[in-house]
Amino acid sequence: MKTIDIHEAKARYARAVEATARNEATRIAKAGKATPWSMPIDQEKRVLRFGGLKGQIFVADDFDAPLPDDLLDAFEGR
Repeated sequence: MKTIDIHEAKARYARAVEATARNEATRIAKAGKATPWSMPIDQEKRVLRFGGLKGQIFVADDFDAPLPDDLLDAFEGR
Protein backbone atom coordinates (compact mmCIF):
# COMPACT_ATOMS: atom_id res chain seq x y z
CA MET A 1 0.00 0.00 0.00
CA LYS A 2 1.41 3.35 -1.05
CA THR A 3 1.27 6.24 1.46
CA ILE A 4 1.02 9.82 0.24
CA ASP A 5 0.75 13.14 2.10
CA ILE A 6 -2.66 14.81 2.15
CA HIS A 7 -1.30 17.84 0.24
CA GLU A 8 0.00 15.57 -2.52
CA ALA A 9 -3.36 13.77 -2.59
CA LYS A 10 -5.15 17.09 -3.08
CA ALA A 11 -2.76 18.19 -5.81
CA ARG A 12 -2.79 14.83 -7.62
CA TYR A 13 -6.30 13.56 -6.92
CA ALA A 14 -6.84 12.19 -10.42
CA ARG A 15 -3.61 10.19 -10.19
CA ALA A 16 -4.67 8.67 -6.85
CA VAL A 17 -8.06 7.70 -8.31
CA GLU A 18 -6.35 6.09 -11.31
CA ALA A 19 -4.12 4.07 -8.97
CA THR A 20 -7.19 2.84 -7.11
CA ALA A 21 -8.77 1.84 -10.42
CA ARG A 22 -5.66 -0.31 -11.05
CA ASN A 23 -6.35 -2.15 -7.76
CA GLU A 24 -3.61 -0.26 -5.91
CA ALA A 25 -4.54 0.80 -2.38
CA THR A 26 -3.45 4.30 -1.33
CA ARG A 27 -3.13 5.52 2.25
CA ILE A 28 -3.35 9.26 2.87
CA ALA A 29 -1.23 10.69 5.69
CA LYS A 30 -1.69 13.99 7.50
CA ALA A 31 1.28 15.33 9.44
CA GLY A 32 2.92 11.92 9.19
CA LYS A 33 -0.05 10.08 10.73
CA ALA A 34 -2.00 7.64 8.58
CA THR A 35 -5.61 8.63 8.05
CA PRO A 36 -8.15 7.36 5.48
CA TRP A 37 -7.13 5.22 2.58
CA SER A 38 -8.48 4.49 -0.85
CA MET A 39 -9.24 0.85 -1.65
CA PRO A 40 -10.61 -0.58 -4.88
CA ILE A 41 -14.21 -1.74 -4.52
CA ASP A 42 -14.20 -4.15 -7.42
CA GLN A 43 -12.16 -7.17 -6.41
CA GLU A 44 -12.33 -9.10 -9.71
CA LYS A 45 -8.64 -10.01 -9.61
CA ARG A 46 -8.84 -11.68 -6.21
CA VAL A 47 -6.07 -14.22 -5.63
CA LEU A 48 -7.13 -17.46 -3.99
CA ARG A 49 -4.78 -18.82 -1.39
CA PHE A 50 -5.26 -22.55 -0.99
CA GLY A 51 -4.78 -23.92 2.50
CA GLY A 52 -5.89 -20.73 4.28
CA LEU A 53 -8.37 -22.66 6.44
CA LYS A 54 -6.09 -25.59 7.17
CA GLY A 55 -6.88 -27.03 10.60
CA GLN A 56 -10.19 -25.13 10.82
CA ILE A 57 -12.38 -27.42 8.71
CA PHE A 58 -13.19 -31.05 9.45
CA VAL A 59 -14.36 -33.46 6.75
CA ALA A 60 -15.59 -36.85 7.98
CA ASP A 61 -14.01 -39.98 6.50
CA ASP A 62 -17.43 -41.13 5.24
CA PHE A 63 -18.25 -37.75 3.66
CA ASP A 64 -19.03 -39.25 0.26
CA ALA A 65 -20.68 -42.45 1.52
CA PRO A 66 -24.17 -43.20 0.16
CA LEU A 67 -27.10 -41.95 2.25
CA PRO A 68 -29.16 -44.49 4.21
CA ASP A 69 -32.23 -45.71 2.30
CA ASP A 70 -34.75 -44.07 4.66
CA LEU A 71 -33.07 -40.65 4.36
CA LEU A 72 -32.74 -41.00 0.60
CA ASP A 73 -36.44 -41.91 0.38
CA ALA A 74 -37.32 -38.79 2.43
CA PHE A 75 -35.35 -36.59 0.01
CA GLU A 76 -37.08 -38.19 -2.96
CA GLY A 77 -40.55 -37.78 -1.38
CA ARG A 78 -41.32 -41.50 -0.88
